[in-house]
Amino acid sequence: MWIQKNLQLDAKHRGFHLITRDVLQAIPELKQCKVGLLHLFIQHTSASLTINENADPDVRGDFERFFNHAVPENAPFYVHLDEGSDDMPAHLKSSLLGCSLSLPVSNGRLNLGTWQGIYLCEHRNHGGSRRLILTLQGE
Repeated sequence: MWIQKNLQLDAKHRGFHLITRDVLQAIPELKQCKVGLLHLFIQHTSASLTINENADPDVRGDFERFFNHAVPENAPFYVHLDEGSDDMPAHLKSSLLGCSLSLPVSNGRLNLGTWQGIYLCEHRNHGGSRRLILTLQGE
């Protein structure tokens, strides 16, 4: 089985947002897959995807604080400044975290760890809606 779907996420404020439910709702065919992979790809250069803790919201806040410290706005060496002070740091954060995930599927479910969830990492102050391509392959 090969299935590909588009998922459009509503605009979110800057930060780390759990989107596991959104992904699962977008691809109900996953329930028919005994074994396979779900590949997620975000079609943007200023947002990213990652997997991490899905229970304690403090983790999401700590992620945001860490990345804002590691990749600050208004660094004196940035040249790409046309789209605002949050744009170049957003590109760097996106490259550090990545634009895609490959997740195992077992018996009709994502085979994630107990405390793992899928994050949309919004790196812009006003990034707008975000588009993901979901590709399911398996049997």
